[in-house]
Amino acid sequence: MSVEVPATRSAAAAVAVLLLVFALFTLARGMIETWPVFLSPVQSGLGWGRAGVASVYSVLMMVFGLGGVLTGLAHDRFGPRAVYTVGLLMLGGGFFAASRLESVWQFHLAVGVCGGLGAAAIGMVPAQSLISRWFDRNLAAAMAFASAGLGFGTLCLAPLSQVLIDAFEWRGALEIMGAAIVVLAGAVVLLPWRRIAVGPVRPVGASGGPSLREAASGRAFWALWGAFFATSVGMYAVSLQSVTYMVENGMDPLDAATAFGVAGGLSIVGMLVTGIAADRWDRRVIAVLSYGLGMIGILALWLLPWLPVATAVLVFVACFGLSLGVRSPVIATLAAQLFRGRGMASIYGSIQTGQGIGAAAGTWIAGGLHDATGGYGATFILSLAALFVAAALFWFVPEIRHVGARTRGS
Repeated sequence: MSVEVPATRSAAAAVAVLLLVFALFTLARGMIETWPVFLSPVQSGLGWGRAGVASVYSVLMMVFGLGGVLTGLAHDRFGPRAVYTVGLLMLGGGFFAASRLESVWQFHLAVGVCGGLGAAAIGMVPAQSLISRWFDRNLAAAMAFASAGLGFGTLCLAPLSQVLIDAFEWRGALEIMGAAIVVLAGAVVLLPWRRIAVGPVRPVGASGGPSLREAASGRAFWALWGAFFATSVGMYAVSLQSVTYMVENGMDPLDAATAFGVAGGLSIVGMLVTGIAADRWDRRVIAVLSYGLGMIGILALWLLPWLPVATAVLVFVACFGLSLGVRSPVIATLAAQLFRGRGMASIYGSIQTGQGIGAAAGTWIAGGLHDATGGYGATFILSLAALFVAAALFWFVPEIRHVGARTRGS
C-alpha cells in the first residue's frame, strides 16, 4: 500500500507513527475480542447465566464507544503521552483486577468500565488525530491500515487467550495479560511523544465546517450514527457467542478460538480493500456488498449443525471475517466529506459512539435471547435484521446517497 507523506518530513517517521498507533489499536481491540473466548470458562467457573457473562462484554463495548468522546477531549487537552499511558494502565489494570473478582458488578467495573475506557484511550480516536498530522494524500488508506488493528488483534490475542486459559485457567490468563499491559505502559511513556504529536501536516479547514451541535441537528449525522449502531448490533450479537456456539456443536475449544481469530485476521484484508475501494467507487455499493458478505457468513454459522462442519466454518470465517469492521473506513470517509473542518474530531468521535452502544445492545440482547429460548435462532434473526437496516441507511438517506455516490475522480 503506497501512502504519500509531505516531503518536509521523513517517510520513515510517518510509517513509524502509523505502525505505533496500529500496534496500540491492535492491543485495544484484541483485548476486547478476547472476552468471547473467556465467555464459557467464566460462566462455568463462576456459575453465572449466559446473560450475566455477556453483559460484561456489553458494558465493555458501550464504555469503549462512549469513551471515544472523552478520549478526544483528553487528547486535545493533555496530549498523546498522557492519554496512551493512562489508557494502558486502565486496560491492563482492569483485566488484572478481574482475575481476583467474583461478582458480575465487579466485572462490570473492572473489565467493562476500566477496560473499556482504557481501550478507548489507545484506540482509533487518538490514532486518527495523530495519523492526520503525518499523512496528507491517501489519508483514507492510512486510516484503513490503522483500523485493521481490529482484525490483527483478534487474530493474535483470541487464540493466545485460549492457550493461556488451557495452561493457567481463566483467572491466570487474565492476570498474565493484564500485568503485561501494565508493564508495557512503562515503555510507552518513554517514547518521544512531543515530536510524534506535532507532525508535518497543518490542519485543513480548522476555522470552517460545522460544530458538533450543528452536525447533530442534521439527518446525515444520525444516519451515520445509526449505521454504526445497527451494524454493531448485527455483527456483535453473533461475534460474542460464536466461539461457544461452535464448541457446543462439536468443535474443539482451541479450534473454535482459532477460527474466531482467523476471522478477525481476515478483516485486515477486508478493511484495506474496502478503504481503497471506497476512494474509487460508489461507497454505497461497497457498503451493501460488505453487508451481503457478512449475512452469508452468519447464515453459514447458523447452519453449522446441518452442514459439514469444515464447510460451514470455512464459509463463516471467510465471509464474516472479510466483512468484519469494514464499514468503519467507509463511515469515516463519508463523515470527513460531510463534516470536514473545525469540529471533525468531536463529530466523528460522537458518531463512533453508535458502534459501542450498538455492540453493547446486540450482545446484551443476544445473551438474554439465549437464556430465554435456550437456543441461538432468535440471535441469528436479530443479527440479519440489523444488518439489513444498516445497509438500507446507506442507500435511502439522501445526504449519504449523494455524497456516497462520489468517486475519487469526480
